[in-house]
Amino acid sequence: MKCASKVAVSLKLLSAALLVSVSAGLFAADEPANKQAAPAAAGPSAGKQAIVVRKAAFVLIANNFKPIGEVLQGKATYNQAEIVKRAERVAFLSLLLDGTFPEDSNLGAPETKSKPEIWAKKADFDKQVKEFQVNAAALAKIAATESSASDAFKSAAKAVAEGCKGCHDAYKAK
Repeated sequence: MKCASKVAVSLKLLSAALLVSVSAGLFAADEPANKQAAPAAAGPSAGKQAIVVRKAAFVLIANNFKPIGEVLQGKATYNQAEIVKRAERVAFLSLLLDGTFPEDSNLGAPETKSKPEIWAKKADFDKQVKEFQVNAAALAKIAATESSASDAFKSAAKAVAEGCKGCHDAYKAK
């Protein structure tokens, strides 16, 4: 249990650091170089902030799922401690997606690769995000009990991977 507690604290610190660094970067980027020559910037819109947060969350999710996917594909060996760590991170990071697709973040390219279908079919999109969160949590739970790349692990990991692919196919521009 101590290990799980440390992981939970580490994930909370990681998410807090991510949000602080993203926010600091956003506000620093909008600040004029010569404060006396230009009026103070109003800061990024709520829609743009949502885009930055969701992009950061997706990058972290992808980076943490990659070793799981490599085990699933037979490109890496199963290391339970590593898989548990990665699966718990993916489960936690999936929760950061809540609220990151507000209507005012429907800005299109080049701001985002999100298709307008997200907002046109919001109920379906929200359902897919929720399923991803549930599948990610199930993967973390299974990883904690499996000492090998068992059928249960493979099934749970595939559900997460297929959820990502399905959502990307329907709602992300190439």
